[in-house]
Amino acid sequence: MQHNFLKLNSNKTELLLIGKTPNLTLTIDGTPVSPSTQARNLGVIFDPTLSLEPHIRQVVKTSFFHLRNIAKLRPSLTRPAAERLIHAFVSSRLDHCNSLLYGISTTSLNRLQRVQNAAARLLTHTNSWHHITPVLKELHWLPVSHRIQYKLLVLTYKALHHLAPPYLTDLLILYQPPRSLRSTSAGFLSIPRAKLRSFGDRAFSVAAPKLWNSLPQDLRESESLTLFQSRLKTHLFNAVYP
Repeated sequence: MQHNFLKLNSNKTELLLIGKTPNLTLTIDGTPVSPSTQARNLGVIFDPTLSLEPHIRQVVKTSFFHLRNIAKLRPSLTRPAAERLIHAFVSSRLDHCNSLLYGISTTSLNRLQRVQNAAARLLTHTNSWHHITPVLKELHWLPVSHRIQYKLLVLTYKALHHLAPPYLTDLLILYQPPRSLRSTSAGFLSIPRAKLRSFGDRAFSVAAPKLWNSLPQDLRESESLTLFQSRLKTHLFNAVYP
């Protein structure tokens, strides 16, 4: 650090160990740095098991706080104005870095979905005893789980067309069958083996090819990002609301 004219600020430095690692304390320039139970990076709260539970708790808590405030104003708001507020204060939080949420537990996913359901009911004045699926369909809102898939697939398209950073592009490998098959030109991606479901199956290098290979070929071969996004949303929407 001295070579780069840097000095460690122990009050602003956090150490997070991912996975099952024994207790470890690092010493940097004579200053001990102990592992934290969680650390925030780019607005996302990470934990040692990558469950993202602390982050999800914070998103749910903050989102309901804003929904309660919007509910107080709702009688005096037009529907377009209320929708803009909900997107600005709630939907943006559900969508922020949501590709990291792929593969989280069903319990965690349901908690995030309850936030979206509450937002939809508030916007449309729908009572709690009415089924929420027709409301989400009317609003043309994808459920939280499919919004996560949407974000991950858009990142995959960008990576394959050199619109993403190299650290993502380098993780994707086109599938090469051992002999010439029809699938050779289908644009499939190779799916690496993952040892751990909690870590490996959620990795971009594994999750992205699985989702990508499940798409229709004409969707994968979209000529532009804008066209791909439009077709993808329609594809996911029809899958959720047949």
